[in-house]
Amino acid sequence: MQEQQWITARRSELDVRAEELAKQLQEVQVERGELAITERVLNRLAEQVQADGGAVAPVSAKVAGRAVLLIPHRSDAADEGALPGGYRKILAIVREADGPVQVRAVGERLGLDASARGKLEPLRAKMTKLADRGWLFKRPGGRFNARAQA
Repeated sequence: MQEQQWITARRSELDVRAEELAKQLQEVQVERGELAITERVLNRLAEQVQADGGAVAPVSAKVAGRAVLLIPHRSDAADEGALPGGYRKILAIVREADGPVQVRAVGERLGLDASARGKLEPLRAKMTKLADRGWLFKRPGGRFNARAQA
């Protein structure tokens, strides 16, 4: 009888582990898809730069028929004029703030529905992208500061 209980308990443990592994596999597959898109963007950019005789990369590129915005690194751009308009607005709002700002505050200034968290996620992604490229500074608590202007 104890063997049957052990088998049942072990089967339950393995079922839980199988679910966890399936979830991890799905996450890996999503990330691999994103990497494939990124690779295509970089290849097309390289082709465009080469075709332009080594000129500065364009502000956007097409991937699978969709326009993809390219946010330059702060050190690569002469000024924030290289950023698309929406990103310049975000940067201006953060600069106007007296201190670190939350995504919600920026969303409210942009007229977004800040009551629904899902509505702010695209804005959070844009602000994180600006931070990753050196335009903003992301603080550990999820707030953002503007970097000092050069």
